[in-house]
Amino acid sequence: MRQFKIIVEKHPDGYVAYPLGLKGVVVGQGDTYEAALADVKSAISFHIETFGPEVMEVEPRILEAFIAEARIEI
Repeated sequence: MRQFKIIVEKHPDGYVAYPLGLKGVVVGQGDTYEAALADVKSAISFHIETFGPEVMEVEPRILEAFIAEARIEI
């Protein structure tokens, strides 16, 4: 069992979720938050089964994740 930090974004047409700290691209999606989270959990398992446990060997390890907003003049 391993804990992952997962970002879930709400879009006009549904939700998109992706984990932090994995090598490669892993994305889940769904009509609800719960559906996107379940889909990305399944995608994480598939990714590790397909490419091996070394995809989890990302250093340095992510301790915390933050979401910030910033106004930038463009």
